[in-house]
Amino acid sequence: MPRRPRNNEGTPVDPVPFLVVTGLAFMLTLSLGPLYCQAYGIDFPAALAIPSGVFVATTGFAYQRMIRLARPAHRSEVGAEGAFRRLLYVAAALVIIFVGITLPLLEGF
Repeated sequence: MPRRPRNNEGTPVDPVPFLVVTGLAFMLTLSLGPLYCQAYGIDFPAALAIPSGVFVATTGFAYQRMIRLARPAHRSEVGAEGAFRRLLYVAAALVIIFVGITLPLLEGF
């Protein structure tokens, strides 16, 4: 039986949400990040280092939030409605970020 990660109180925590966030962060930062950086004129080594740093920071934040500070007993307090509303806010924030990053690249528009 595989060992589950434990929070700072010693309670076992489900690692799947952390793995999903980390995988998505890896996919987005290292597939789109170097392209955006090079479009802004950054050299290739730096264009790889910047998204890698963002990935490491995102992974550290996700670990802190989803593993170390997770409280499985409190998970049931958040209803589906609140979780869906939070998901919509995150989706809207990502759309605003991507539009904000892309607008300066549209020179002729």
